[in-house]
Amino acid sequence: MDKSVKNFNVRLRTITIKELIVGIILTFILSGILMLIFPEIYESDELFFIVFLLIGALLFVWALRGTKGLDQNIENIFEENTKKEIIYVFLINILFAFLFTFLISSVDILIGMSDPTWTSIWNVDKVDIDSSVVILDAIGAIIFAPIMEELVFRGVLFNRLKIRTGIIPAMLISSFLFAIGHDFGGIISAFLFGICMCILYLKTDNILVPMSVHFINNVVATVLDLTGLDIVISQFPLIIPSTIISVIATIYLIKYIIKETRKLKNRYS
Repeated sequence: MDKSVKNFNVRLRTITIKELIVGIILTFILSGILMLIFPEIYESDELFFIVFLLIGALLFVWALRGTKGLDQNIENIFEENTKKEIIYVFLINILFAFLFTFLISSVDILIGMSDPTWTSIWNVDKVDIDSSVVILDAIGAIIFAPIMEELVFRGVLFNRLKIRTGIIPAMLISSFLFAIGHDFGGIISAFLFGICMCILYLKTDNILVPMSVHFINNVVATVLDLTGLDIVISQFPLIIPSTIISVIATIYLIKYIIKETRKLKNRYS
């Protein structure tokens, strides 16, 4: 990390993977100390997750202290073209994320129509969840996850890897590492989402742009999960238009990645 650099975007690019690893280790140590002082953190996985990410975020604040340009980054995300691309990338990614769910649900419905004894995958017992757990989960997913994941995987890993391996390998490696931290069923969608975030970051040199997409994505995903709307749109007859829209979004997602990757490759070759 070059402390002499005063530009926010440039300083972020100077943070090394070694410094990131040291920061992660330090975050674990500080989180452990806080668990000893406050047993409530140890007893709640959700609270520990928030504390861990908060400490990590504070370390990034410390690393980027004294820089200028963050206010300009904030202004840039509200530019018309940037806002349109943020919404577009969010839509094609979240609709693709539901593709496998819709396909599985379609098969489930078809089997149920032909076999009256078939038990639908959506026939599950409801489990009462503590509201405090839901709130903590939402805070972690909506606020801290977009900030920390973008800083770590795009701000540091992607930036440093692209110097050593080139843009395309850096996208693939950083996105793969990002994806394996997600649920098994969402690894593919997380991988492609990560590639899109790399594209947005490289196009704008503004970490707040992928953060914005990540934030909107997690807000919508959390709302759908809490309200059960994801199950509703996976039922007949909504499953038919849902699947069609998801397939179309998948095509546009692939086209977006190929088109923008080629542009960036030519630009930085």
